[in-house]
Amino acid sequence: MGAMTHRRFRGFNELQIEGSEIIKDLPERNVLFISNHQTYFADVVAMFHVFNASLSGRVDSIKNVGYLWNPKLNIYYVAAKETMKAGFLPKLLAYAGSVSIERTWRAEGKDVNRQVRMSDISNIGKALDDGWVITFPQGTTTPFKPIRKGTAHIIKRYKPIVVPIVIDGFRRSFDKKGIRIKKKNILQSMEIKQPLEIDYDAETTDEIVKKIEFAIEQHPSFLKVLTPKQIKEQEELNKLREW
Repeated sequence: MGAMTHRRFRGFNELQIEGSEIIKDLPERNVLFISNHQTYFADVVAMFHVFNASLSGRVDSIKNVGYLWNPKLNIYYVAAKETMKAGFLPKLLAYAGSVSIERTWRAEGKDVNRQVRMSDISNIGKALDDGWVITFPQGTTTPFKPIRKGTAHIIKRYKPIVVPIVIDGFRRSFDKKGIRIKKKNILQSMEIKQPLEIDYDAETTDEIVKKIEFAIEQHPSFLKVLTPKQIKEQEELNKLREW
């Protein structure tokens, strides 16, 4: 799968990486990566490439796909259960390492209000106990949506090292699922930031949510620095979703 997808980030498009030296210094387990979200699958696949390339000694590069010969296999990602059941490829990707959860706020395109399933929280805890977990705390590919408090509860409960990641360009280069290449020669970017400083016991979930918002650059204040072109793209996306 890694060999099949490599050209999506170094070929058809170019992935610009920053901060990947942080990866090789992380412990083997109990690391939570938090990121903004632009496509269902391409974001995670790109992270798999960057993480393994960094662990193989490459800094800010996925050049030479040889790093896939000895991959880190205990990398998981949190995904909506309904998404991972929608077709053969999602099921295959789910088998490869998803921690499937039931969304509490949306299901089958409709707003819902469900209780958090403790088994979902427990499964994320098991994944952290075994290795690294990638999560998208907004739970949607729509930018600047609120951070779900469930992520803050997980951080307080399991006390992982929390590493923020900011991505861009994936929405322009892939379709929403992140499977079909929509446009070539798009500059994709991934910035891996220093782990957050968190007082797991003293800080409230609201305070942790606020830290996450700023760390993955999804706080409303970041809207002010969008270019006119980005604002227009966002407006068009919102109109399309409303339609």
